[in-house]
Amino acid sequence: MKRTQVFQRGLTLALVLTLGLLAGCERPPVQTVQRGYRGTGMEQVYNPRTLAAQAPANEAPAPIEPASPDGPKASQVYQNVKVLGHLSVGEFNRTMAAMTAWVAPKQGCVHCHNVQNFAEDTLYAKVVARRMLQMTQTINVDWQRHVGKTGVTCYTCHRGEPVPKEVWFQPLTPKGANGFAGDKAGQNTPAETVGLASLPYDPFTPFLLESQNIRVAGTEALPAGNRHSTKQAEWTYGLMMHMSKSLGVNCTQCHNTRSFGSWENSSPPRLTAWHGIRMARALNQEYLVPLTDTFPANRRGPAGDVAKVNCATCHQGAHKPLYGAEMAKFHPELQMKSPVPAAAASGVATLTADDVKAMQALPADTAKPATPG
Repeated sequence: MKRTQVFQRGLTLALVLTLGLLAGCERPPVQTVQRGYRGTGMEQVYNPRTLAAQAPANEAPAPIEPASPDGPKASQVYQNVKVLGHLSVGEFNRTMAAMTAWVAPKQGCVHCHNVQNFAEDTLYAKVVARRMLQMTQTINVDWQRHVGKTGVTCYTCHRGEPVPKEVWFQPLTPKGANGFAGDKAGQNTPAETVGLASLPYDPFTPFLLESQNIRVAGTEALPAGNRHSTKQAEWTYGLMMHMSKSLGVNCTQCHNTRSFGSWENSSPPRLTAWHGIRMARALNQEYLVPLTDTFPANRRGPAGDVAKVNCATCHQGAHKPLYGAEMAKFHPELQMKSPVPAAAASGVATLTADDVKAMQALPADTAKPATPG
């Protein structure tokens, strides 16, 4: 073989290998935004093509015209109104119309209601929707240290679909994961949840359902009593991979990579994220898991558990859900916890004694975000 042919083949092979190594990279141009002090590398890297592609999915719908607060209350006119009965009939119907547009625009009212008797609770979707209303109110009232004054609505998660696009179920343990050769500890089973890496494939159960310790890095050069292993740290990295992808940001959104563990060198979004982790955990534990038996089998995961929330449920690739669109301000009924309505006077109320008992039995929310230690 001629020397020229050998050179050409070698050059071709080198080019193929180079392209293979770059396959996981994004082609330029990319844009950077400075997030911290100059010279510290605190920059966010954005791909304008990715931003353009996801922009339509993060566009907030136009609000419905406000309704008059005058007139009889919804609980005086309609039966079995357990959450929004304090609203006027006009306000109540406006909220129902908004929820239909946010959650089930194709299905309409029949997604939650038996149109022959709207007061019935025979459809599981109605029972779930009632509890989700209370969850939305709780987020807007008790978790402002994460959602701020912007708040959330049903559309934040649902985006016009009955089931939010981004939810999670506990996965089944892969076959052979805990065989005679040892326990894989969830690793080396590439999953989308951790960017197809070898990191543990289920970072949500220990951190967004249970309260396992996320911060495992030592604060000194030598171990000095820190018994956390690299294997334990990889669970944390799995969660961070999820958060980075869910918000469309890199590590410097929250951390100064000179010292990941230092709060003094971190940016303000890290505190917001701290509360967000605890918010997601509280919502899963107090609102979603208790609804497990309400959902039919075909709406549960492979392990029989209910769909739960994580960072992507609201953010869906944006550093702020819907790029910070303030939808909740047009719906004050979602920015306060609904009072338990009393029976109306003069026999006008259509609530039964059983309805009142059921309202009084509704669990009170106790989720209060803590102060970081």
